[in-house]
Amino acid sequence: MREVRPLFLAARTTQRTVYRPGEICQFDVWQPRLEVPVGHGQTRPGWVVVACLGYSRAGAGALVFSKQTEDLLAGIRRCLWQLGGLPQTLVWDRQAGIHAHDGRPTREFAALCGQLKVGWHFCRARDPQAKGVVERLQGYAETNFEPGRTFANELDFQGQLDAWFVKVNARQHRTTRARPIDRLAEELEVMTALPATAPDTDRRWVLRVSPDPYVRFDSCDYSLAPDLVGRRVEIRITDTEVLAVALDTGELACRHARSFARHRTITALEHARALKRRRDGSDTDREPVVETRSLAIYDALTA
Repeated sequence: MREVRPLFLAARTTQRTVYRPGEICQFDVWQPRLEVPVGHGQTRPGWVVVACLGYSRAGAGALVFSKQTEDLLAGIRRCLWQLGGLPQTLVWDRQAGIHAHDGRPTREFAALCGQLKVGWHFCRARDPQAKGVVERLQGYAETNFEPGRTFANELDFQGQLDAWFVKVNARQHRTTRARPIDRLAEELEVMTALPATAPDTDRRWVLRVSPDPYVRFDSCDYSLAPDLVGRRVEIRITDTEVLAVALDTGELACRHARSFARHRTITALEHARALKRRRDGSDTDREPVVETRSLAIYDALTA
């Protein structure tokens, strides 16, 4: 069969891929086996956006708690800032939230690439070998980072992950026979410098403050300033905070630390005091005092 097969089937060939410094950065999403503690006795499934530069093999990772577009973009931003420079092209598989359809990016991902002035490339469907550099790094994280570790919360997870990448980037890579940290220094010389201001990947929307002054996000309720009831505010969700600003005056409506625990009601102390004063009637608009005139005045006027 070995002698006959080439007469009927074309011989299969492979291509050796070589990356130039600063050419590409491959991305993937890895889900750890165990859920991540988020406080208040709760745990949540987490995902790690993993990045790996093609030439140096230097890697970075960012913990997120959903595969929604905003969280994936925040993960991309954090990984690039950890690596310290911008490659020519970001390589992704057809990840929902990043890839729209037919090899085209989502509007948000295209906007991020436009702000950073980098290109993008999507691999063909069901072709993980096309981004094998990050696939191997992700596989190494599954077998080397997670086993035997415990985490106090999401900050501890990210801290341990950053420390692990520092260690991994300083080891000798089996394929390149060099340390990624050494090749990264060479790669950064030709990569584009990071912009002074990181691109905005926050969630934003506008709402009118209801008589029950709270805003719900990710199953948690965050208090708003009761004095702004009936006015429109812009809600902004960052990686770590929940903020709201009145549209007409720019007045701060709230600033809360973002909670990754579910089904919580988070009330700022000043908002609770304002609500209590309103319930007691101490700072509400009282009914105007109307003078009660004596009926004798009317008798005198009609006499």
